Amino acid sequence: MVLSSVKDTAEMDEIDDMFSHLLGEIDHLSQSLMPPEADPASLRENTFSIGFTDLNESLNELDDHELDALVADLGSNLNLPEPSTCQQADKHSAPHATTQGSEPAAARPAPPNTTESSRSEPQTKADKIKLALEKLKEAKVRKLIVKVLMSDGSSKTLMVDERQSVREVLDTLFEKTHCDCSIDWSLCETDPELQIERGFEDHEYLVELLSAWTRHSENKIHFVSRPQKYVMFRDPQVFYMWKKKNACSSGINQHAKELLIKEHFGGSALIVPDLEGTLHLKEDGKKVWKPRYFMLRASGIYYVPKGKTKSSSDLACFVHFEKVNVYTTSNYKQKYKAPTNFCFMLKHPCIQKESHYIKFLCCDDEHTLQLWVNSIRIAKYGTVLYQNYQAAVRRASTLQTLTSAGHKDRSNGHASRTSPSKATDADGYPHEPPPSFIPPPPPGHAHV
Repeated sequence: MVLSSVKDTAEMDEIDDMFSHLLGEIDHLSQSLMPPEADPASLRENTFSIGFTDLNESLNELDDHELDALVADLGSNLNLPEPSTCQQADKHSAPHATTQGSEPAAARPAPPNTTESSRSEPQTKADKIKLALEKLKEAKVRKLIVKVLMSDGSSKTLMVDERQSVREVLDTLFEKTHCDCSIDWSLCETDPELQIERGFEDHEYLVELLSAWTRHSENKIHFVSRPQKYVMFRDPQVFYMWKKKNACSSGINQHAKELLIKEHFGGSALIVPDLEGTLHLKEDGKKVWKPRYFMLRASGIYYVPKGKTKSSSDLACFVHFEKVNVYTTSNYKQKYKAPTNFCFMLKHPCIQKESHYIKFLCCDDEHTLQLWVNSIRIAKYGTVLYQNYQAAVRRASTLQTLTSAGHKDRSNGHASRTSPSKATDADGYPHEPPPSFIPPPPPGHAHV
C-alpha cells in the first residue's frame, strides 16, 4: 500500500510539472510559428484575399464603384510610410491615426496629375481589375478583400485594410445588409477542421486576425447575432454573484446592475469574476477526459494539484491568457468522446491544426460553459471589453435615431403626395415590415 501511494504521488508530481511548464512551451511555439527565412513579399501576395480561390475572383466580386474606390485609395497610399503592425510597433511610437492627422503638409504625397489620370483612366471592369492588381502589390497599407458569409448561403464582399477595426467592419456590414444594428452583431471565425468558432472582439484589427490563417485555410467568416457578446454588462450578476442562489441573482434591478458594473469595471483595476469549479481536461493525444478543479484569476487559469488546498500558494498555473484565445467547440462528444458537448478550447491563434499545445476543457452544462468562456474574455481583455460595449451602445443608438428620422421623413412625404394617409403606430411612425435580412447564426454553432 505504501509503495502504491508513493507511485501515485510521483505520477501526480510529473503531471503537475507538465502543467507548470506549459507557458514556456507556448512561448517557444509562438517564436517558431513563422519561418525566419520567409519572404515577406511572397507572404503578402498570398494573403490579398480571404474566402476566394484567388485574387482575381475576389476583385470580380467587387462592384464597379468599389473597384474605383480601391484603385483611388491605393493610389493615395503608395507614397505613405510603411505602417507599423501590432507585432512590430515600437512601444514609444504614437498610434497611426494620430500621426497621420498631425503630419505636416510638406511630408504628404503630392496630389496626382489629374489630366494624366483622366487620360489613362480604365474603362472596362477588366482594366480596373488589372490596375487594382498592380496597385495592391505596390501598396504600403495592407489590404484584404474578404468574403463574409450569411446564414442564407449568400455572402458580402468587403475591402478591408489593416487600420480598420472589427467595429468599423461591422458598421460597413450594417450599411450593406440593412439589419437592425443591434450590439449583438458580430464577426465570427469558424474552423471546420478543429470544429471551433470565436467571435472577434470589436477593438481587434481584422486584417491582423486573418493573417494568422494558413494559406490554404478552410476557415470562414460569418456575420451573426450573438446574444452572449455583451451578456456580462446586461446581466453582470450572473458573473459576479454566481455563488448565490438563482432567485437572488435573477431578482436584481437595473440600478443594482449598474452598481455592479461600476464596482468591477469602473475602478482603477479590473475585478475578475472569482470563478472556480470542476472541469474535465482532455489528456494530450488521447480521447480521455479527467476532472480537475480550476480557478480563474486575472492572469490566467490555475488548478489545484492533487492533495493540495485552494490557497494561492498551492495553485499551479494551467495557462496564461496573453498568448491564447478562447474558442467554443462543436460536437466534441462525438469527435473526442468528451463527457458533454459543452466544451471550450484555449490555443494560440496561429495553431490551425491538432496540436499538443491546444488545451481542451469540458463543462457539465451550457450555463457553466457560458460562465467560463465569458469570464475568460473579461480577464483577458479587461476594461477594453467595457469600452467596446459602450461604443457599440452609442453606435446602435445613433443608427436607430437616424433610421427613425428617415422613416418619419418618408411617411410625411408619402402622406403629402397621396390622399389616403398611411396607417401609423402610436409614435407617428409608419408600420413597416422588419428588416428583410436578419441572418441567424451559422448552423451547428453555438451563441457565445
